[in-house]
Amino acid sequence: MRYSKIREMDVSNGEGLGVSLFVQGCHFHCRGCFNPETWDFSGGKEWTKKAKDTFIEIAGKPYIKRISILGGEPLCDENAPEVLEIINELKHLYPSKKIWLYTGYSFEDLYNKNILSDNLAVNQILKIKHKIIESIDYLVDGQFQLENQDLYNEHIIWAGSTNQRIIHVPATLSNSKIQLYNPKQEL
Repeated sequence: MRYSKIREMDVSNGEGLGVSLFVQGCHFHCRGCFNPETWDFSGGKEWTKKAKDTFIEIAGKPYIKRISILGGEPLCDENAPEVLEIINELKHLYPSKKIWLYTGYSFEDLYNKNILSDNLAVNQILKIKHKIIESIDYLVDGQFQLENQDLYNEHIIWAGSTNQRIIHVPATLSNSKIQLYNPKQEL
């Protein structure tokens, strides 16, 4: 995996003060994307042990309440295995910190897909994506849609177009029904 940047003091990509990891590489190429420099899988920087350790250390600061992973596309097949490894380590070290993940995929495409396939590699990557979903607190899903004026709204908090949802993942999984972010919920 490669990454574009680590933002140490982030207030834009989820609730509260957080740290954000922008992974490198995306197949969606949404028109009007705020981060097109992250599309190229060979761009950015190599995700090394040193970069990972730096990110983990920053996330552990007591004033950091949220960890966001976005990109690029964290859940593309190329990035998902390393993203799962990062999330597993973060959850182990900092179980009280909330993890937000931004993706162009819909929750339904990621989580409700049947994992039965004749292709073992496809099954493996779907299982990895399921584990990622099961390990995070909030999923901002859906592709940014600038061209659809009915959906584009520059004033939406933590998203760019109204088709994008902020899903409270633990509540969604326990209720088997999409539960959206509610600012009155305890975060």
